[in-house]
Amino acid sequence: MMDTQVDDATATRPSNRWETIQPWLSLACRLGLATVLIIAAVTKFPPIVSVEAVEAYDLFPTEVARLIGYTLPLFEIALALLLLLGLATRYAGAVGAILMVVFIAGILSAMARGLAIDCGCFGGGGQVDPEETTYGISIARDVAFGAMGAFVAIWPRSPFALDRVLGLFR
Repeated sequence: MMDTQVDDATATRPSNRWETIQPWLSLACRLGLATVLIIAAVTKFPPIVSVEAVEAYDLFPTEVARLIGYTLPLFEIALALLLLLGLATRYAGAVGAILMVVFIAGILSAMARGLAIDCGCFGGGGQVDPEETTYGISIARDVAFGAMGAFVAIWPRSPFALDRVLGLFR
C-alpha cells in the first residue's frame, strides 16, 4: 500500500526542476519586457519626440520617419499589452525579440556612420555631443531585452496568461 502512494506522488510531480521553474521565468520575462515597452512608449510622448528621434537616424525619407515616429509608441503599447495579458504569447515574444534586433541594427548603423545621436529608446533622441553617445550600453540593454523576448517565444507557457485560460498552451 505504501509503495502505491509513493508512486502516485512521484507521478504527479514535475519530472525535473526545469518544468517547475520555466513557467515562472517566462512570466518574469513577459512582465519585464512588457514593462520596458510601456516605459519606452510613454517616454516617447508627445509623438514629436519620437519623430525627432527616428529622423536623427537619417535612415528614412522624412514622411516614412514621421510614420514610424508616430506609430512606434502605439506599437510598443500594443505589444506590451499582449505580453501583460499573456495573449499570443509566443508571437508577442518573437515580435519583441525582432523589434530589439531592429533597434540594435539602427544603433549600429548610426555608430558606423559616425552619427552622434541619442538612441531615443526612452524619449529624447536627436543630436548629442560625440562623447555623450551611449551606443554600447544601448546595444547591451537591447540584447538583454531581445533575449527576454526570445525566451518567451521559445517557452511561452507561463502562469496568469490568457493563452493558458483559452487552452492555447498546456
